[in-house]
Amino acid sequence: MSFFAPKLGIDLGTTYTLVFVPGRGVVLREPSVVAVSEQENKILAIGDDAKEMLGRTPDDIVAYRPMKDGVIADYHVTEAMLRYYMKKALPKFNLFKPDVLISVPAGVTSTQRRAVIEAALKAGAKTAQVVKEPILAAIGSGIPIQKARGHMIVDIGGGTTDVAVISLGGIVSSTSVKCAGNRIDTAIADYVKRKYNLAIGDKTAEAIKIKIGSALPLEEELSMDVKGRDYLTGLPHLVEIKTNEIVEAIDQELKEIVRAIRKVLQDTPPELAADIIDNGITMTGGSSQLRKLPELIYKKTGVRAQVAEDALYNVAKGTGIALEHLDTYKKTVLAKR
Repeated sequence: MSFFAPKLGIDLGTTYTLVFVPGRGVVLREPSVVAVSEQENKILAIGDDAKEMLGRTPDDIVAYRPMKDGVIADYHVTEAMLRYYMKKALPKFNLFKPDVLISVPAGVTSTQRRAVIEAALKAGAKTAQVVKEPILAAIGSGIPIQKARGHMIVDIGGGTTDVAVISLGGIVSSTSVKCAGNRIDTAIADYVKRKYNLAIGDKTAEAIKIKIGSALPLEEELSMDVKGRDYLTGLPHLVEIKTNEIVEAIDQELKEIVRAIRKVLQDTPPELAADIIDNGITMTGGSSQLRKLPELIYKKTGVRAQVAEDALYNVAKGTGIALEHLDTYKKTVLAKR
């Protein structure tokens, strides 16, 4: 790391990209969406501006996510997106290229890891390093990962759920499943289509999840009016949807997340498993904030779970802390596993 180079921590997610500047905190949180004009093959908008266009564009403009399941699906568009966010996060008259640290899912291959590093360097980084998300989430949650104690972290983002047991600064056992916030949104949209013949977009499905969604049935249900297009008549239509319907709609997706947690618990050495029973499971990521999710995990695994403070920003905070204390986390940052 060079003396003059500014430092940026980037949580490059499937749904959102966050940029952390040491000393300033999270300076940017924008959707990982890019709008491209197909005729001229040029980028029209990135981030918030592009997300506004999702599902609302004319035929020749495509708004899409260049990250799929936490890894780069479209290299050039990701590079342009990174360049835009890095420029936006740095001061106007910055002359030095930044040192960048980027989060990647736990299950990333060495090829995918290289793609992220190359995209960052091409986007204007001086140096680029990648660290696995569960480690950053743990650092950002204030877990002392350097100690010889087992900690379990479950990071539920938009594209992937990363489950990992961390001890002595490294990952002991982990898994990454492509089932997280986006899959839950899709399940809600499918349910509304099946039950009410109503077509709703991703944004509406996400709003339903946040406003009335729950992992377990509620005695006092919440309800929400949902507008969409009727499949039969093709006309706009309004229905009322309640919480316990959503519980039923997302049951399979939550089962898959619980299976991932159980698998990692089963692969954990006994000494560390004992630590996890004492410490509980720490949950981070936007989708970990679903109502009653910690209770569901406790019910299915017998291990207490709690959502970390600032669950949405923990990975980004972790990138910042790792950047500021690189000597402490050197081994963790450079670990290839």
